[in-house]
Amino acid sequence: MRTVTTGTRETLFQKLYWFLKKVKIKMTNWEYWPACLVYGPLYIYWCWLSMKARSFFFFSAANPGIQNAGFVQEKKSDIYKLIPQQYYPRTILCLPGEPVSSLMEELKIKGLTFPIMAKPDMGQKGIQVKLLKSEQELAAYSRTSQVDFLLQEYIPYEHEVGIFYYRIPGEERGHISGIVGKEFLTVTGDGRSSILSLLKRNDRSLLQLSALKHTHGDLLDVILSKAVSYVLVPYGNHSRGAKFIDLRYKITEELTQTIDTLCRQIPGFYYGRLDIKFNSWQEMLKGEKISIIELNGAGSEPTHMYDPANSIFYAWREIYKHWRLLYTISMLNVQRKRLFLMKTTDGVKMIKGHYRHLRQMAKV
Repeated sequence: MRTVTTGTRETLFQKLYWFLKKVKIKMTNWEYWPACLVYGPLYIYWCWLSMKARSFFFFSAANPGIQNAGFVQEKKSDIYKLIPQQYYPRTILCLPGEPVSSLMEELKIKGLTFPIMAKPDMGQKGIQVKLLKSEQELAAYSRTSQVDFLLQEYIPYEHEVGIFYYRIPGEERGHISGIVGKEFLTVTGDGRSSILSLLKRNDRSLLQLSALKHTHGDLLDVILSKAVSYVLVPYGNHSRGAKFIDLRYKITEELTQTIDTLCRQIPGFYYGRLDIKFNSWQEMLKGEKISIIELNGAGSEPTHMYDPANSIFYAWREIYKHWRLLYTISMLNVQRKRLFLMKTTDGVKMIKGHYRHLRQMAKV
């Protein structure tokens, strides 16, 4: 990595060119479409399932062990308590604005050192997820956060996947319905071009340019040596530039048994996606050297559908299939466990609380 920088000011014409190119990328690649367009054609099916269940919130009994079945407003700190400790990173729950001296003391007690991950206790799509590398960055994060947040051990494993798991109540074993591999947003130097120039050559990274300028500043002007790679976003969020790869072919009997054994140790969990960092596939198959970064419930997307090689029609089939499973699991839990579905007033309150929380995070 060279210290030479190549900062230049863009003309109005250049800014317009890059703006129009971003618009074209989003229009011609369905993975970037707004959720209302991706899910819109299937809302009729949601209404049909709601009529059968006599509740728009038919999903609410799918995961009895998780608040709101993990649809929205579930707290990560509560979910981690359900997972056996050896399978998730050491984690601290913090209040916004907490003095950095107190936070540093808590890190010391937990045996955590920088870098550490910071993220909202109730989050969505990678909003406010950040890798903190110093006490100064920690102080700034705590000072600006408007919501409760977690400080979490950084897991240095190179690989990350999302595994979609479900188990039909009453059946002896669960199933894996999809696996998504995650390629972190990375650039590789050619010895001549700045990181900024390299980012502009790739459609996926181009869409992240505004956010990267904010988070990385002058670093984007640095020229990387030839063949040297640099990870700009070290976590696998699609909304933060990660590329999702459909890895259904990796579903095997051995992996299914390993994940099922793990998930059956999580009380009241029947449906959702586990985002896992791991060292190697061989160790993953044995349940070794893995760490559950996130466990998502009823609100989980079958994110393997976002592979650029998949069509929007494939995505619709996957959403349809998973909503049908969600309905089946929830209704069986109602019957077998004598649970009740969420009332409309409670559901509306939940949705309003969710958007209120998102507005709080957006203030940062």
